[in-house]
Amino acid sequence: MSTELVIDVTPSEIAIALLENKQLVELNKEKRNLQFAVGDIYLAKVKRIMPGLNAAFVDVGYDKDAFLHYLDLGPQFRTLQKFVKNSLAKKGKATSLPKLRIEKDIDKNGKISDVLKTGQLVLVQIAKEPISTKGPRLSSEISIAGRNLVLIPFSDKVSVSQKITSADEKKRLKKLLESIKPKNYGVIVRTVAEGKKVAVLDAELKSLVKKWELAFDKLSPGNVPKLVISELNRTSAMLRDVLNGSFNHIYVNEDTVYRELKDYINTIAPEKEKIVKHFDGNSPIFDNYGVDKQIKALFGKTVSFKNGAYLIIEHTEAFHVIDVNSGNRSKLGEDQESNALEVNLAAADEIARQLRLRDMGGIIVVDFIDMHNAENKQKVFDKMKDAMADDRTKHNILPLSKFGLMQITRQRVRPELNIQTMEKCPTCKGSGEISPSILFVDDIENHLSFLINEANYKNLTLKVHPYICGYIKYGFVSKQLKWFFKFKKRIRVQANSSYQFFEFHFFDQNGEIIKE
Repeated sequence: MSTELVIDVTPSEIAIALLENKQLVELNKEKRNLQFAVGDIYLAKVKRIMPGLNAAFVDVGYDKDAFLHYLDLGPQFRTLQKFVKNSLAKKGKATSLPKLRIEKDIDKNGKISDVLKTGQLVLVQIAKEPISTKGPRLSSEISIAGRNLVLIPFSDKVSVSQKITSADEKKRLKKLLESIKPKNYGVIVRTVAEGKKVAVLDAELKSLVKKWELAFDKLSPGNVPKLVISELNRTSAMLRDVLNGSFNHIYVNEDTVYRELKDYINTIAPEKEKIVKHFDGNSPIFDNYGVDKQIKALFGKTVSFKNGAYLIIEHTEAFHVIDVNSGNRSKLGEDQESNALEVNLAAADEIARQLRLRDMGGIIVVDFIDMHNAENKQKVFDKMKDAMADDRTKHNILPLSKFGLMQITRQRVRPELNIQTMEKCPTCKGSGEISPSILFVDDIENHLSFLINEANYKNLTLKVHPYICGYIKYGFVSKQLKWFFKFKKRIRVQANSSYQFFEFHFFDQNGEIIKE
């Protein structure tokens, strides 16, 4: 399987598309000034204790207070609080964690008021980003993720990923980490650590410990809430989590991000450095690699997947509903049961892809086409488990009920990605009436005349829909050639398939859009 990452960098956001065998399977959009990302660690202040919820509302700097439940404090919360208190008191010299005396675990059935009070400073980690009207969800069971390892301060346990199937390899990794990890640090060994040498794991472990220690060297009680340790940006975090031997190419269209990614990959996987490529083509990067077309086809309410079969995807406040339809698909010689099974098996693949692509979380109910054979129902259940095996997000799948419904729960840590695929007419703005199309090119020419004769632009590029581009550039004598004779300047005309039919924009010599 070939895997590619296509990264579109704009002034306001970074869009990241993950392609497997040229098919879009994940799409992330990250604002360039994004705060409160999953994994960020804050020194925050308790605003309110809620005994009825056994939780507290905490100020992390978001416009809505974040939520911290008692069960998310972690067993070693008292030790964490002692460490933070000592670090603040020493004003620039953090307590060495291996020398710290570990406190007794908090009571797992205790009350929030036993360990927290209003106004108290507390170290917290973002567990869920702000979603809808809710603030961030927090945890005080701190973890710092690396490429091969996850560091857990205030713990001594070493755990190995269940996805590593070899018992000998699990035993080797556990014994290895137990021998090199410092006291009072726990470690989770990730799947990608399989087969790694001690030098690689030791270097990463030391870097994670150093990252933790440096964060507290200059910790002070002023200007709370404050960011103590920042998670990697979404691009680097995705690379850290998914980069493997199947990665073939990473394309990015901005030079600064290109260099950052190259340096980062050189750190985590030097042998992969050459797969990062800087895209400097004239067309948009998503358009060039076929991502835009897939987004338009995959993010609507109706999604076609095989021989006329399609999914209907609806979103409600409580859960998501997916309905599987065979459409007008029919094959001679096949009975209804066989036809339903074939459609349902194909639907399972597409549903798994849609869950990753839209990052749908919470409860998902799938209404498959009715089947009467229990063996066929089991086949669909097994197929769905296989199709979701590569989904890194925690999930749980239940067998089909007697009504043909499958229930899936999928962890939700950030808002669902929602892209509007229906386009409003750029000319009529939804009114249903437009100016005569015969005047459209004349309108472009009037804008061109103003930019050249009055605004004094020297080098201009016109971007339009591909059909309009063909009309302007080709034929004898073409409109483009007529403009050259009229304005005594060469006007570059480029097609952009993401534009609506009557949409056009002019760009200057630096590639910046000209706003009239």
